[in-house]
This record gives sequence, structure tokens and C-alpha cells, in this order.
Amino acid sequence: MTSSISQDIIKILNDSDSIDTKRQISKITTETKRYQEKIKSYIETNHVEFLVNLSSNELYLEEGETLIKEVEYLLQNIEGDTQNAIYEANEDLQQYIEELREISIGLRVSCKILRIDDLFQSLEEAKSNKEYLIVMDIVGKLKNLIDDPTDKIFNRLECYHIIKVKFRLESDMLLQNMKKCFDRLVQFAEKNFQNTKSVTLKISKDENQLQDTVLALFNARYNPKKICEFLLDNCFEPIIMKPVSMEFRDDASPDFFQLSLSYSLKDLGASLKPNYKVVFKNIEMLVLCLGHMNVQLSDQLHVFTIFGDQMKERLLSLIVNECLLNAVPETMDEMHESTLVEDILNFHRFLVDSQLINEESDLALVEFTEKVDILFRNRFCGTIMDTAVDIMRKDLHEMTLIAERNTTDQVANNPFLFPRCMVSKSILELIHLMEKIIRHAGSVEGDLSEQLISVIPTLIHRYVAEVPTHHEKFLQNIPQQSALFYNNTMFLSHWVTKNSDKGIATFATLVKSLQGLALEHFNSQIRNQRSLLMGILAELDLSDAITALGIAPQKLVGQCLRQLDLLKNVWQNILPDEVYNKTTCSLVNDFCLEVIRKIMVMEDISAKVGDQLAELIGVILEKAPTLFKDNHQIIHVKAWMKLEQLKMILGASLVQITEQWCEGHGILTANYKAEEVKHLIRALFQNTDRRANALASIV
Repeated sequence: MTSSISQDIIKILNDSDSIDTKRQISKITTETKRYQEKIKSYIETNHVEFLVNLSSNELYLEEGETLIKEVEYLLQNIEGDTQNAIYEANEDLQQYIEELREISIGLRVSCKILRIDDLFQSLEEAKSNKEYLIVMDIVGKLKNLIDDPTDKIFNRLECYHIIKVKFRLESDMLLQNMKKCFDRLVQFAEKNFQNTKSVTLKISKDENQLQDTVLALFNARYNPKKICEFLLDNCFEPIIMKPVSMEFRDDASPDFFQLSLSYSLKDLGASLKPNYKVVFKNIEMLVLCLGHMNVQLSDQLHVFTIFGDQMKERLLSLIVNECLLNAVPETMDEMHESTLVEDILNFHRFLVDSQLINEESDLALVEFTEKVDILFRNRFCGTIMDTAVDIMRKDLHEMTLIAERNTTDQVANNPFLFPRCMVSKSILELIHLMEKIIRHAGSVEGDLSEQLISVIPTLIHRYVAEVPTHHEKFLQNIPQQSALFYNNTMFLSHWVTKNSDKGIATFATLVKSLQGLALEHFNSQIRNQRSLLMGILAELDLSDAITALGIAPQKLVGQCLRQLDLLKNVWQNILPDEVYNKTTCSLVNDFCLEVIRKIMVMEDISAKVGDQLAELIGVILEKAPTLFKDNHQIIHVKAWMKLEQLKMILGASLVQITEQWCEGHGILTANYKAEEVKHLIRALFQNTDRRANALASIV
């Protein structure tokens, strides 16, 4: 039919008779419209009612496509060389040309619908054969034909909306079917028990079907969000955070590869987190199992690329923060033996090769390796500080003897010697730790060496703040603790001075701070002990001792001596001899001065009371020297001679007293003023001429 149309039109173009030309074109138009009616009838039958007529479709499609080519060819000839001749013959022919163009457009729409119909029929055949890649190709072609915004005529046809609804239904149903098929080929399951969880992953061994299904599904823009969340929550995170039991089996089933995980649901704490090497090994096992479905979707795109886009931020964060930070070595020996950097870079390469991360943009692991040295320094210094604080908080009464052979004279002549004394074992641990730091600093270079040395001043400052606070109550209330703290701090100060050439910053300030701290707390304890003695002697009231002294003064003086003896038992073997002697002399001196003052304020002392007071002083004179290893140390008590002389005065006659004064040149003048001697004479002796003469001689 189309061949005859072509011949008729050519005849028209060569015919000079315009009437005959009009008649021939009219005939062609009529025949073409009759053809379109047949197509319209087919379209209405097959697309309005959703029927299928494959043989008619192929026949009409072939005929229509041929007719379009013929009409386009004729239009091209008409619009070319013969168009002017037609216009000159009869302007009415232009109307027929326009009708011919409209026929061409209509034929195109008709053929488009026939193609869509043909694709729908091919879609059904591919679906029945489960050829999902072919199905997706057909769906893509249908989408391009149906969703063409440039085809205004097709979009206004009645059948357009019906075809579009049918396409959407087919697309949705297809996606659901592919998901069901995918879920049969890739099975994820979890099961919770009382305290544990079991997770099972199964991947089909049918590679062809798995690949076709996955490729078709992901080309259909499938969103794997739920799969990624399942893997992160139930696999990756537990592998990183907890001890996990994992087993991969390719013989568990003839149809599936199987990976099984089990782990505790309890919070096991940071101490039980797995080693980073175990974490890497388990993640690699998991990825290799999942890799059976890692289909290449395009030149630059794999399934794991899509997985990675949804998982990598959280996954890399977990690996770095919950695994690798804990893997940074804590000691120099561990750092020297560590393969952490190499292992991380190898693991990074594994993730890149698996398409889970991008080599150029996902650099969290690589950047972590660049910070390992800094992290090690901080951890090493932090570990040192934590260790030091633990040492500082140990009990002070665990003590040991140091500098046993250093005598007082040797120490006095050599400032680099420390006196023999007891120190807490903890201070030796702290010093051993700092000496280890210095050794480590000497074995490395650059910033690490400087950073290590800088830890020592930080430790000293922490000691100054930590120990007095942590042991505050013991330092206030237990003399032994304050003595040990004094020795510890002075020994630490001595060590800093000896090692000042090791690069310890502001060592002079550190020494001054330590010595000041030691003296502050020890002097505070001395004040407490002095207050305790003075508190006891506050009850020593001699104003009522008219005829007899009573037993109260003896008890109070005895209580003070016992308190001093307790301090001797606590301090004598702990403090350096020089410090102990100086401290005890000071306390004994204050004790003696207070006893002397109590007696000196008495207005009337009978002979009997005088004898009893002399006996009381005799007890002090007898017991006090025993507070020292060398009894002769008592001579360093400033009030000691005055106390001895007071005992003498209490039992002496007027003649003996005046002779001891010897007109201001006797031995009494070394410790007593004239008014003090006169007061004692008035208290001890009655008002007689002899007393008056004696008083007159005391000037």
C-alpha cells in the first residue's frame, strides 16, 4: 500500500495538471486515514482493555514504520526541489502538504504506542523466565518512552494515563519480586538469648542468579539502608566493641556460604575489648563473606561502594575511637615492638580494595597512623602520670631506711649526701619512675625526648598538690605520717637537685617549692604537739600549793613527758638525727619554760612545797635526756640550765643563792635576771633582816 502511495505522489509532482494532483493527494490522504483508523482500533482494544494481541502488534508496527519512512521521504522531496512548482501550480496543494505532515506525526505516535505494547509483552516473557537483567533493560526502555516530556501529543492521549499506571504497577511489582528473590539469596538472621546474641549470615552459592538479581536490584535504585544498619548494629559494632566468636563455613549447606557470630549482650567494659588485630581479622572475615554479593554495577560502582557510602562514616569512627585509640602503645618497649602503623595501613588497603571506602577521600585510618607518635607520647605521659598518682596515693607508713651509712658529720660537709632516715617506699617508687623517664628520654631524640623530660616538673607539681590533699587527715593527726612526708619531700627535693643537669625545667623553683612544702607540714605538726603540751600544762595550777604540792602537778608533768616519749618512739628512728634533735630540743625547751613560768609566778612557796617542786623538776631533769640517743644533746635545750638552777634555788639557802649570784657575776646571771631571783627569794623565805640583806645584794 505504501509503495503505491509513493508512486502516486511522485506522479503528482511530475504532472502539470493541478486538478489531477489534488485528486491524487486526496486519495493518498484517505488511504492513510483508513490505516490510522485500523491502528486506533487496535490501540483501544489492547491498551484500554489491557489485552494482548502479539501477531497484530507486530504486523501493524512493521507496516506503520514502513509508512512513516515513505511519508518522510515524500515530504522531504516535496519540500525540496518541487515545492515551488507545486505552489505555482495551485496554492491549494499546501493544505494537502500540511495534512501529510499531521499524518506523519500521528503515525509516529501510533508506532510509539505499538512499541510500548511490544515492550510490555516482552516484559512478561522475561519475568516468567526470571531474566531480571533483561527485565530491567525493558523497564528502562519503557520509562524512556513513557516519561518523555517532549512528546506533547502522546502525553495528551487517553491511553497515556492507563499506560503510565500499568508501568508503575509493573515497576513496583518487579521491585518487590526482586527483593523477595534477593532475600532468598542473601539471608540475615539474629536471635537473642538471655545474655547472648547469635547472628547468622547466609550468601547463596548460585553466583549467576545472585549476580543477576543483585545487579538488577541495585540498577533499580534499591536502597540498602536496612541491610547496612543490620550489619553495623549486629556485626561490625560488636566485632569492634566485644569479644566475638566467629565461624565461616562453606560446607554448612550445599546452597549457601554461612558466617556465624555470637557475643555477650552485657556491657563488658573497656578492659575486655578485643585486640585490634583480632578486630581486623574478624572484619576481614565478615567482608570476605559478604563479598560474594559485591557485584560490579558499572565501571566505577560496586555494591560495596553503595554499602560504604552508608556505613563508612560510622564504621571508621568505631574503628578509630573504640579500637585503635586503645591500641596505641603505653610503654617505650611496646612502641618499639609495635606494628600498629603497618597493620592499619594494610587494613586500610583491604577496605579500599573491597570498595567499602574511597582511597583518596576516606583517610581516617591513614590520618590516624600519622598521629600515632603524638598519641603515643600523650598516652605514655598520661600513663606515667596515672602511675605516679597511684604511687602518691599509697600509704606513707610503708617505709624503708635510706642513706644508712651517711653520718651527720658527713652530711654536714657534703651537700650532695642525704642524711640517714626513713622514707616511704612509695617515694622510692616515684623516684624510680622519674629515673626511668630520664633513661627513656636519653634513648630517643627530638620532641619526644623533650616531652618526656617535661613530664618530671609536671609530676613534681602534681606531688605538691596531690599528696597533702590525699593524706590530709593523717598528716594533721599522726606525727609519724608528717615526719615521713617531711623526709619524702626533702628526699625528692634532693633528687631534683642532683639531676638538675638532665634538663629539668625550673628545677630551682621545684626544689624551693618541695622544701617549703616539707617544712610547712612538719612545722604544722610541731605546732600541734606544742599546743598539746601547753594544753596539758594549762591545768598545772600551783596557786593553791600552800602546805603541799599534791599529786596533780606530778601527773601533768608525767603526762607531758610521756607525750614527748611517744614522739621519741615515733620520730627518733624516722627523722634524720639532726632534725629529730632540733625538733625535740625545741619542744622540751617550751615544756621547761612553761614549767619554770608556772613556778616563777608563785607568791609564797613553803619549804615543803619547795622541796616537792624541786623533786618535780628532778623528774624532768632525769627523764628529758632519755629522749635523745645521746643524752648530752639535752644541753642544746636553751632552758635546760635555767631549769637546773631553779631546782637548786628551790632547795638552797639564802647564802647559797647570793653566792650563786655573786653580785651579778655568778652562774645564775646567765639565765636569770635580778628581779627573777629576788622574786624567788621573797617567795621562798620569810621577811627577815637576812632576807633583806640578800635582796639588797641582788642587783
